[in-house]
Formats: sequence, structure tokens, C-alpha cells
Amino acid sequence: MSSIQEQMRIRARELLTSGQVQMVIGWEKGSFWYLSPPVFITDPAEVDRLIWDEFCTHNLAKYLLDYKLSEDKIALFVKGCDTRGINRLLQDNQIQRDKVYLIGIKCSGIKDGRQAQVLGEERKGEVPLAYKCSYCTSPAPLVYDELIEGTDDSKVKSENFKGTGRYELVEKIEAMTPDERYAFWTGHYDRCLRCYACRNICPACNCRECIFDRSQSGWCGKQMNRSENLYFAITRAMHVAGRCIECGECERACPVGIPIMALNQKIIKEINDLFGEYEAGVDLEMKPPMVQYNSDDPDEFE
Repeated sequence: MSSIQEQMRIRARELLTSGQVQMVIGWEKGSFWYLSPPVFITDPAEVDRLIWDEFCTHNLAKYLLDYKLSEDKIALFVKGCDTRGINRLLQDNQIQRDKVYLIGIKCSGIKDGRQAQVLGEERKGEVPLAYKCSYCTSPAPLVYDELIEGTDDSKVKSENFKGTGRYELVEKIEAMTPDERYAFWTGHYDRCLRCYACRNICPACNCRECIFDRSQSGWCGKQMNRSENLYFAITRAMHVAGRCIECGECERACPVGIPIMALNQKIIKEINDLFGEYEAGVDLEMKPPMVQYNSDDPDEFE
């Protein structure tokens, strides 16, 4: 058992027993060795369900939206990307900071669950890091009420988090001809099921009512066809423009493996080229470039 995991269980038990919080959200071991889904604990007797391993990939920030109207205080274990999600929700006024207790964990990189499923448990040591971790620049929590230190921290290697390869796929797509790009995206979105898993898991998708749930809006139909699927994709991507925290949850949750992050990162790349480097959710005080106006903003649309 890892030192971090031991401390997670000890602190969860203490917080629940003392009544300081009414719920703890973390990860538990799933039905397969490569799954470590979220767990919601209200009983101190159940804290041994909490685990910390290389498959704790879920960004837990989004689950706070299910309890934002509750009077209970919730403790949340958070990695670097989770805290960017927390900051995103705070900037959108979706949660109250005094209603959450954040317990930070230094992340050493999360393994790719889909690759683990393909390789099998006997080749567990060969499972690569998730793609999102290869360009991660925030492995350590950015905001927390307490930070768990443990022997696992020695696994955190700076060379894993250089932010390299961030736009690798974007640049490959940019190098394509218009016809090739069209074939690339239609080939992927023709498979889209419109299940909205990408929207539902995204911390930046936190509208009270989503346009895609309003069948009478006239903006988008319910058909699963190329035009409707592409419209959904570009509309959602523009909705999170300047707000995407690059946690990769949308792509992980997609059941048909659409490279959703390539679209998000194309927009991030364009915004950074126009307005300067900005990483959503890193600085709580810094407003996203698409929700503010400066007199010296470029006006190349003229």
C-alpha cells in the first residue's frame, strides 16, 4: 500500500468522523485492474475503499456540480489537472470555495487505460502514460487546503512533464490539404454517437441548460448524421474556447475514440498566438482572453 494511499484514508476518516466534511470524493478500484473510477464516501467505515494508483485518471472537479446546491461541505482529492478544473468552476461561479476542502496529491502521471486493456495485465509494466500527461505542465496541485506528501512523490519526474508534443497532432492536421482535413474530421465524426459523454465530463461545460438538450431550439437537431455531428463538435469546442483546461477527459470518455483534444488544442494554439500564452485554470485571478476586452487586442477580422 502506498504512503499516499494510507494518508488519504487516514485524512478521510478524520474529516468525516469530526464532521468537518460530510462527503469525501476520491477514487476506488474498479471491476478491472486498469479502472480506478470515482468514489463518494459519507461513512468513515468505508474510507478503505479509497485508493491511489496509476489509473486514477478521472478529473474529480466536475462532480462538485452535482452538489453545488447542497449545504454539505465536501472534501476532494485533487491532482494538478483537477485543481485547474476547480479554478475553472470558481471563475464560472459554479461552486463556493468555502464549501470544498481540497487535499492535494502530486501526480506522477496517469497510465493509459485503453492501452492497458489492449496490452493485458501480464504486460502491465509496458502501459504508457496517457497522452494528456505527455504535455502536462501542472503535475502538482495549484490550489489546496492541505498537501499529502509521501514516498510516491519520488516517482514524480520532471522529464515526464515538459509540455512537449502539445500541438503535435494539431500541426499534422494543419499540414494537410483542405480536402484531407475534411476527410480526417468527417471520418471521425461520422462515428459520433452524440452520447454527450464529452460534454458531461468536462469541467468547462457547466451551463445550467445545454442548447443540445433543447430539441425545440432550432439550433441543432437530434439526428446522428454528419452535419449535425460536426455542428455539435465545433459548437462545443468554441463554447470552451479559452476555458479548456486540457485535462483530456472529453477524449477519454468518448466511447468511439474521437481525437477531441486536437480540436480544442487547435483553438488554444490560435488564441495563444493572438493574445499571448494563457493556460486555463492555472491562475484564478487571470481572466480567460475570450471573456475580456483590451483596446490593444488584434482586429485582423477587418
